[in-house]
Amino acid sequence: MNVGVCYAESDRQLWMRLEVPDNSTIEETINLSGVLQLYPEINLSSQKVGIFGKIAPLDTAVKDGDRVEIYRQITADPQTVQRRRR
Repeated sequence: MNVGVCYAESDRQLWMRLEVPDNSTIEETINLSGVLQLYPEINLSSQKVGIFGKIAPLDTAVKDGDRVEIYRQITADPQTVQRRRR
């Protein structure tokens, strides 16, 4: 299956496509992608992951064409940021 993996920091982003075996999980896809070696600060036990913007557990099976996303922690309250812009 052909799937994508993406991760973004404030100053850089990663978007890659890779082939994974059928019935691969989100966690297996992330491990096969090598993103954990490129971004050692990623901690899958504390960061949320998902597919196409929907949060999903690590053991969720991916389908052909899926985009696996690794979400980083929010560092600012969106409500506070919005008030500062006004």
